[in-house]
Amino acid sequence: MRGLRLGLSLLVLLTGSVSCGGANSTQELPLHQIRLPTGFEIGIYASPVPNARSMVLSPNGTLFVGTLTAGNVYAIVDRNQDGKADEVVTVARELNMPNGVAFHNGALYVAEVDRILRYDNIETHLKDPPEPVALSERFPRERHHGWKFIRFAPDGWLYIPVGAPCNVCERKDERYASIMRMQSDGAQLEIFARGVRNTVGFDWHPKTRELWFTDNGRDWMGDDLPPDELNHAPRPGLHFGFPYCHGRTLPDPGFGKGRKCEEFTPPAIELGPHVAALGVRFYTETMFPDEFRNHLFIAEHGSWNRSVPIGYRVTLARLENHRALSYKVFAEGWLQGGHAWGRPVDLLVMPDGAMLVSDDKADVIYRISYRK
Repeated sequence: MRGLRLGLSLLVLLTGSVSCGGANSTQELPLHQIRLPTGFEIGIYASPVPNARSMVLSPNGTLFVGTLTAGNVYAIVDRNQDGKADEVVTVARELNMPNGVAFHNGALYVAEVDRILRYDNIETHLKDPPEPVALSERFPRERHHGWKFIRFAPDGWLYIPVGAPCNVCERKDERYASIMRMQSDGAQLEIFARGVRNTVGFDWHPKTRELWFTDNGRDWMGDDLPPDELNHAPRPGLHFGFPYCHGRTLPDPGFGKGRKCEEFTPPAIELGPHVAALGVRFYTETMFPDEFRNHLFIAEHGSWNRSVPIGYRVTLARLENHRALSYKVFAEGWLQGGHAWGRPVDLLVMPDGAMLVSDDKADVIYRISYRK
């Protein structure tokens, strides 16, 4: 399996594209191990997509995918709209952790560690992409938590997080541990939220247009502390506690002295400890049953240093009256006997109502659908 996967990855590197219609490494992925609620099923949307991370869909139906370690950005095309991609095209390569991708007015936006790039009219040049325009180079260069998830808000601002350059620390530079935003042309860069250790996923409620985001908790406080967080930011200027307070009531043993957790905006709900909650997405279509509509799915990448691994799944947070009421598993099975064969990263709801899930370990994008 490893040799086949490496061969396909080399094909992408040499040719810039690979067909998704033939034999590929996903034939050996144990999809039967994924447990879903009754009526749901999972299949492969695209493979191979080496190190598949954040996703964005253009209005014309092209799926763009960022990466972290691969340094590439892909365009994925499903020409016949059959729920399975036909081709994966490499539109950018050798970038500095291009995790984040966004799309606006015909242009692809890509986030590197220290700058935002814009590829104009990208869909007419998938196999001969233009030179990118550097919109902003005003971000720190530290690679620790330096990769970025980016997305355009309903009001047209581009939101860009800047992670803490450490496990836990305090920095004078206010850009660290924040969510920033700017106009689509790079103007008016400003801080929207503070005290955010490392968010790699956010979305806006389809009715209230208010921001919801995940945040990864610090390490080395034990297996069960602190929790990861799902946060709600209905307005700018809020502080979510890092590095002074974790979760709702847990002061940091080093930086929490003299501070009270009541000073900060608490999480909407505490998630599992060290689950590495990344991508989040409100379900807004009609394929899934009504009970899922306008609730929040979360991709949990999985713990890296917990003695008993946790995460490696997709969970669901149910919301009501601007509050998160519950948090439970929706899809699991990528973790088997303490070993993971896949790691969910990002989520995306397609126009037909299916939900895509990227996986940077198995190098694929899954499609979760529902049949009555």
